[in-house]
Amino acid sequence: MSDEFVAATSMGKIQGALEDGILSFKGIPYAAPPVGAGRFKPPSKPAPWTDIRDATQFGGRAMQKPNALNLAPAILEIYADTGLPPVSEDCLSLNVWTPALDDGGDRPVMVWLHGGAFISGSGAAPRTDGTNLAAKGNVVVVTLNHRLGAFGYLYLGELGGAEFASSGNVGMLDIVAALEWVRDNIAEFGGDPDNVTLFGESGGGAKICALMAMPAASGLFHKAIVQSGPSVETMSAAAATDTARQVMKELGAAAGEDLVAAPADKLLAAQNAVLARLGALSFANRRKQGFNPVIDGATLPGGPFAPAAPALSAHIPLMIGTNRDEMNLFFGFAPWAEGLTEAGLPEAARPFLGDRTEAIVAAYRAARPGASPRDLVLAIATDQSIRMPSLTIADRKAAQKAAPVFVYLFTWATPVLDGKLGSCHALEIPFAFDNLDKTRLTGDAPARLVLAETMSRSWIEFAYKDDPNHSGIPHWPAYSPADRPTMIFDLQCRAENDPLGAERKAWG
Repeated sequence: MSDEFVAATSMGKIQGALEDGILSFKGIPYAAPPVGAGRFKPPSKPAPWTDIRDATQFGGRAMQKPNALNLAPAILEIYADTGLPPVSEDCLSLNVWTPALDDGGDRPVMVWLHGGAFISGSGAAPRTDGTNLAAKGNVVVVTLNHRLGAFGYLYLGELGGAEFASSGNVGMLDIVAALEWVRDNIAEFGGDPDNVTLFGESGGGAKICALMAMPAASGLFHKAIVQSGPSVETMSAAAATDTARQVMKELGAAAGEDLVAAPADKLLAAQNAVLARLGALSFANRRKQGFNPVIDGATLPGGPFAPAAPALSAHIPLMIGTNRDEMNLFFGFAPWAEGLTEAGLPEAARPFLGDRTEAIVAAYRAARPGASPRDLVLAIATDQSIRMPSLTIADRKAAQKAAPVFVYLFTWATPVLDGKLGSCHALEIPFAFDNLDKTRLTGDAPARLVLAETMSRSWIEFAYKDDPNHSGIPHWPAYSPADRPTMIFDLQCRAENDPLGAERKAWG
């Protein structure tokens, strides 16, 4: 084994690889395998090693089922990643991309938290490869895996006794352990442990919201970027206990010890059976049902952003934004949406709007007179579940008057699948990483390359100086609830006050 690209960590030396001028180190264990008696328990330190450990391959993904988000086949074909590592309970590893080792570079560190609704995803997705971002910005990029679903968020504190008190948040405590690894080791990789930016999309953004309210994470990161992943509220202990009862019933388990002893595939099957009973249109309630961080009074004392932004992280600058057509990824090919008529629109919206249906549908019809019923119902679902909660977070964070907030709206529409996806959920990820060559989701039009340059530069600038402005975009003012300045990311970027304001006002 060559010793040319060897880094020394607190647990032992690791061998990386060089690609396109960037060093990568993959599959680095930041905690011990959470198996056996370690299941449902907080992470513990990994065992040290004496030989040089190979770090050129990604570690195993957390336990999850294929197509956990139930994407339509046509979408899955262009969205799904190939060549990913197999799933395993032994999944607590991270990956680092850096321009240089131990050179005193003090580079900003950008830690990516993957999405997947707390039940799927990994740090090995090609679209989140850190090579281009590290090279472009002279930054250190970190991605990671942590426990998901029942393995990371099954709350047994009220059913299994004191030893399981933190079981509903061990997936979050895994992330804390990874951030502690970054604090203790990242200088060896040319990074500054005192300048760590978290960024994440969808469930990854929700993880950041939770970390901002977790005492254990305080001091481990210094800036936050939440992409289409607001979490104003999350699971109550009561709701999480009900979910745990359902999982135990599926497994025929009488006590927490029975769950610890259950084969991993059986526990995953029980998790999936419980999730299958949740309605697909309950998307706006996704953080308060199923498997999510749990307000247990200790690991996660409350919030995350209810009734206000967490005081714990008041000093942390925040960038937060959404995509115009988020729900097109999930429901854009659904038969109920595709065949929707004007007369059927209210009833299609009623399952998630309830007694507000008529007023909100009327407001969206007035704001978008040329839109089809399909586009209207998807726009309503997008705003209810992602845009409005994101603006709530921005409002509450800005109200603290302690750190700047920057809000964006991504409106570039992908031409793939006859344009039916629009500016869908997750579309902005390869633009932020400047990884358009690593996904089929964005098509191949050369004009999109300029937007990737613009967006990735804003992400890098925010990591450097708490401010995403740079010469390639018009001035992007910090957010205030009075004017609601927002950067529109498209082929022609612009700052606009209160975009889609008529729709926003419909929600009161």
